[in-house]
Amino acid sequence: MLLLKWQAARPALFYLCINFYLMQELIKKSFPVTGMSCASCALNVENTVAKQQGVHRATVNFASSSLWLEYDPASGNPEDYKKALQSAGYDMVIDPLKPGELDNITGKEFSELKNNTIWAAIFTLPVVIIGMFFMDMPHAGVIMLILSTPVVFWFGRRFFINAAKLLKHGKTSMDTLVAMSTGIAYLFSLFNLLYPEYLGHAGKHPQIYFEASSVIIVFILLGRLLEKRAKANTSSAIKKLMGLQPETVSLVLANGNEKDIPVSEVKREDLLRVRPGEKIPVDGEVISGSSFVDESSITGESLPSEKNTGDVVYAGTINQKGSFIISARKVGSETLLSRIIRVVEEAQGSKPPVQKLVDKVAAVFVPVVILIALTSFIAWMIWGNGNAFPQALLAMVSVLVIACPCALGLATPTAIMVGIGKGAANGILIKDADGLEQACKINTVVIDKTGTITEGEPVVTDFRWNRESPFLSQVLLGMEMQSEHPLADAIVKWMKARNIVPAMPDHFESVTGKGVHAVVNGSGYTAGNGQLMGEMGIKPAETDLQTAALLQEQAKTVLFFADTHEILAIIAIADKIKPSAPEAVKRLKNNGIEVYMLTGDNEKTARTIASQAGIDHFKAGLLPGDKAAFITELRGKGRVVAMVGDGINDSQAMALADVSFAMGKGADIAMDVAQMTIVSSSLNSIPAAIQLSKQTIRTVRQNLFWAFIYNVIGIPVAAGVLYPFTGFMLNPMIAGAAMALSSVSVVSNSLRLKYIKFDG
Repeated sequence: MLLLKWQAARPALFYLCINFYLMQELIKKSFPVTGMSCASCALNVENTVAKQQGVHRATVNFASSSLWLEYDPASGNPEDYKKALQSAGYDMVIDPLKPGELDNITGKEFSELKNNTIWAAIFTLPVVIIGMFFMDMPHAGVIMLILSTPVVFWFGRRFFINAAKLLKHGKTSMDTLVAMSTGIAYLFSLFNLLYPEYLGHAGKHPQIYFEASSVIIVFILLGRLLEKRAKANTSSAIKKLMGLQPETVSLVLANGNEKDIPVSEVKREDLLRVRPGEKIPVDGEVISGSSFVDESSITGESLPSEKNTGDVVYAGTINQKGSFIISARKVGSETLLSRIIRVVEEAQGSKPPVQKLVDKVAAVFVPVVILIALTSFIAWMIWGNGNAFPQALLAMVSVLVIACPCALGLATPTAIMVGIGKGAANGILIKDADGLEQACKINTVVIDKTGTITEGEPVVTDFRWNRESPFLSQVLLGMEMQSEHPLADAIVKWMKARNIVPAMPDHFESVTGKGVHAVVNGSGYTAGNGQLMGEMGIKPAETDLQTAALLQEQAKTVLFFADTHEILAIIAIADKIKPSAPEAVKRLKNNGIEVYMLTGDNEKTARTIASQAGIDHFKAGLLPGDKAAFITELRGKGRVVAMVGDGINDSQAMALADVSFAMGKGADIAMDVAQMTIVSSSLNSIPAAIQLSKQTIRTVRQNLFWAFIYNVIGIPVAAGVLYPFTGFMLNPMIAGAAMALSSVSVVSNSLRLKYIKFDG
């Protein structure tokens, strides 16, 4: 019996265990990685960590020297991943860093690299001068040996150390190529210097290449120095975002006194004083005072935003003029600024589909280069002339030096980092590189109406009294304050802005979907739609009906306010179209993009809003499932579709689109689904995001083209393919300079994205 019960219970227990496992939340975190020198290193790090227990996703960004990890804390931990990387010749920082600590670490690395480069150049300069002009001087070879030895084995020691560590694990990188090329040139020169007669150089100048090995080290160190400086600029956007939050804040105590505390100690509901010129520390609501706030760092909007009691303010924005007190609503990692930083960090570490080809090439690049170098050496030994061995050696060294996996490794991530950072600085929050790449292909944009094309907040546009008095205004305000309908909120806001004091009703009744009825001082009053007026026996005059019809043609909702006999006032409420909508639609259409508007509203309202926005195609009366079906239909016709929405009802359609945009002031679920979030909720950011995508992907392709072409042309030339036709053999020193220049040029090309200007 027990066995039968156990067998019956097993499926339920199995699913319980599965559900418990799925409930374990994966941790997503970025870790700085040290010891990487090229794209092959990045792949080595990625593959090493990906094999560890508990790791669901590992992505390395070579440009930012960071590892983005998604792992299950129940079965793995960063300490184990750190040990795995250390055994493979790399390292990662797992301890939480204080503000500026990572910059200090990077600064020390840069300073050490700079010192090595300078001293290597100082020692190398006389070696080059002797090698070119003074080989006849006594003991020239010995002097070159003495000067070049510290260059190769001290200032360039990292190449040999890293290559040896990787060799233990059967792996290679750019350091392997540098160590092999300079080591071979140095050892060959040392052998010829000590035993000149062995290769027939007795009584002649022995063939020594100390200057080549030294110059190669200097050029590659210089290239890495310039590359490191340029790479630091690619992450400037994230550094600026991190610098937006102040370190301390003024806490308002219960007794009215103020006290400065670290921003990390702020709790929800704390009252904080923000003075003119100060950065707002957390997301909060203004409860006292007013000011203008510069929100450009978050939204990209250049004009300051006026803030009064009840308005929301965001961490990282700057208070300009007045002083005010806010109540903390979101603190720490919950703030919009923290969320933006987190998304940007993850996005900058993500890889677009175009990177897949690069990863495949990088995985075999160094072994293939070594094979080509050995092949060129053998070919020269077989078919070379009487000087075959030195030429074979030079060809092999040149191939090892000129090959540059760094340029390939930097081509995509540098452009993606700068592009995503540029977007964040302009209020366009890009969640992943895939969305950024897809956005440049968009030819159809589908936009939800409410909250996207329109403001999403009903406001009173017209208020026409047939019989006005202060008392009647007070009665209407008192009635609408009792209602929970969004249209009632619009009326309350409009009347409170005019300093009207409510007259609270003696009796109140809400009529669902129609309006409200109340008794004040023994008299009855009704506010609602025409249907409710009819039910109450109130017949609007002909002029009232004409006015209502005219307002309805403008896509406005009409409400009546009446006593028991007549219409006292006509109120029109509308969800106003965003000022940015017509211009944004025009820009999309000018770029050959077809624009559709979807709404659950009636066709008459939809037609009016579409006309005001300049949209030619619209669909009205749609449910969330209908919106999703329409997206599927468009994609089935071969269209590349972007869906723009702000609410829960848009999330299904957004998930089905090729690219999805969420309005920053919309629902959290829409922002979670979306690949891009428009923080300012301005529709002008949609064409701007598409433009940014096109320019970023164009830059990626330019970088990849030149990186591939450089290697495809440079390696055969270094191997000596031109020699039979032109007599040209590439000097290893020139090969080293070309290799250094290739990486710097790729990063510099990516940095041009920082200076693009968005149209309109």
